[in-house]
Amino acid sequence: MIKHKTDFQILYDSFLALIAFISFTLVAASFFTKSINLNSALVIHLMNALLIIYAIDFFARMPKNKKAQRYLFDNTFDLLSLIPLHPAFAIFRIGRVFRLIRSHHLLWRFGLDGKFSKTVHRFIYTSGFLNLFTASMIILVLSSLLYSVVERISYPAALWWAITTATTVGYGDISPTTNIGKFIAAFLMIGGVGFIGLLTSTITGFFTSEADTQEDDMTKLFKKIDQLDHKVDHLQHQLNLERRKNTRKK
Repeated sequence: MIKHKTDFQILYDSFLALIAFISFTLVAASFFTKSINLNSALVIHLMNALLIIYAIDFFARMPKNKKAQRYLFDNTFDLLSLIPLHPAFAIFRIGRVFRLIRSHHLLWRFGLDGKFSKTVHRFIYTSGFLNLFTASMIILVLSSLLYSVVERISYPAALWWAITTATTVGYGDISPTTNIGKFIAAFLMIGGVGFIGLLTSTITGFFTSEADTQEDDMTKLFKKIDQLDHKVDHLQHQLNLERRKNTRKK
């Protein structure tokens, strides 16, 4: 019975991951080729069907978690992918693929769980990167969503504005013209820049600590080599003494 339940769970998660991969591929491909139009009737109907499936799964899993706030935070990407304003939000469903890999230990099953994967896992889940990245994405998405409504521009253009503003690049090709739009921009400048800065410092700090750890490991290795050299020299000295004693006895 347990095996049947496990197989069903793997099949179900694989089905949701396949939907996530299809959604991500369609959105990503639309940026590189004109043959895929996210505004075409066929793509819209497909995206709406996938959206309904995803919404049912998202809200069906919610009662199983006792802490609703924690559930919403842990599934932020799934929640963002349910925003029906623009098909581009479906790109956030790619997180479901990584969740499948992690929850079912696929890297370990396929023999790919090595030092690199452990470092990546430690970087994502223990350095605070995931929390900061999630908070940054929430601020960017919500700011661009409100900005597109207030300033009456397309969501992709609003998202581009949010990214250039939060990263302090500020090309100036898009700027707020309404008071509410300026208020949103001020909020993004304060909150977004702060979280993006923390995110950048977290990434830098992690790789710096990794480099220091590797240096410490190399230092320990060299010390062990020196200790071995001293032991070998000591043994060689003892052997020479024994040989001399034997020579004198003869």
